[in-house]
Amino acid sequence: MKYIQEAFDTNWIAPLGTNVDKFEEELCEYVGVDHGLALSSGTAGIHLALKYFGVGPGDYVFCSDLTFAGSCNPILYQYANPVFIDSEPETWNMSPIALEKAFEWAKKENKMPKAVIIVDLYGQSADYDLLLPICEKYDVPVIEDAAEALGATYKGKKCGSFGHIGIFSFNGNKIITTSGGGMVVSNDEEAIKKMRFWATQSREPAKHYEHKEVGYNYRMSNICAGIGRGQLEILNTRIEKKREIQSIYISHFNNTPFEFMPINKEGNPNYWLTVVTIKEGYLVTPEMIISQLEKENIESRSLWKPMNLQPLFISSPFFSHFNEVGNSLGKSLFENGVCLPSGSSLSGENQERIIELIKRLL
Repeated sequence: MKYIQEAFDTNWIAPLGTNVDKFEEELCEYVGVDHGLALSSGTAGIHLALKYFGVGPGDYVFCSDLTFAGSCNPILYQYANPVFIDSEPETWNMSPIALEKAFEWAKKENKMPKAVIIVDLYGQSADYDLLLPICEKYDVPVIEDAAEALGATYKGKKCGSFGHIGIFSFNGNKIITTSGGGMVVSNDEEAIKKMRFWATQSREPAKHYEHKEVGYNYRMSNICAGIGRGQLEILNTRIEKKREIQSIYISHFNNTPFEFMPINKEGNPNYWLTVVTIKEGYLVTPEMIISQLEKENIESRSLWKPMNLQPLFISSPFFSHFNEVGNSLGKSLFENGVCLPSGSSLSGENQERIIELIKRLL
């Protein structure tokens, strides 16, 4: 409220002002990246990153398959072609095996991608020691979609700092929020400068309104940035709360049909969501759990439906982690997984109630 009040007191309500500047600086300092650009959404950041890498009509872009549509819709904004890469069992993030298969296909078919979008799924880092060398071998830049992973680390380094360009989201369901918004970060100062120009309608530095390129209305407001600054101050507290929620679920569901999302041994997630799959051979389904909780006005959700199974992307190329045709880890996770209630405001009493309802069903 202090930062929001400052915005009103100084009469800076628009997508300019101290809060925007400070939010960019403070988040970059937290993540360990040199430059940031506060935007209206994480999706806008991915769009600008693709544009910066010259993605256009007919080009190809590789993207994690098990993700939200916001990761790959911007590929279509640029009239390019998405190619989806399956998950691997160790972290549920992009499979190095499937990525290598995709590059071999692209080289053979002369369809090399202009960029690779790697998603840090459900608040956990992808295995960058395996993925980045593959992209470097083919000289293709990486966009790290860390929308769900602010505060998570891989080998002590913060998520969002592994790609040439990193993306964060501050949508209402993320670990911190600006009500709606996102940020693009990079050590490449020229990239951030160019994206800042496009994000402010590509307005040329003239005394009148001069435009030579297509631009977008993508900047974050000073009010939203004020919310973000306040939220950033308690991010580590949020991560601790999320970790506590997951540990309580694990202690109660250890000897049940549930298997929890595996933790990358090289990383430390932010525990954004507690996600489980149901072991094979049990009668309980994700739909039954979701319905049981819904009867009590408690929201839970399915895992992301893989992009290659979405009607919008059904004809896009897809590369599986496995050799069997039609078999993919993402499909299996979607069919057998459920996201348990894990908001940072979840009280101990309410979590006990959720656990009791699920145990009754099990």
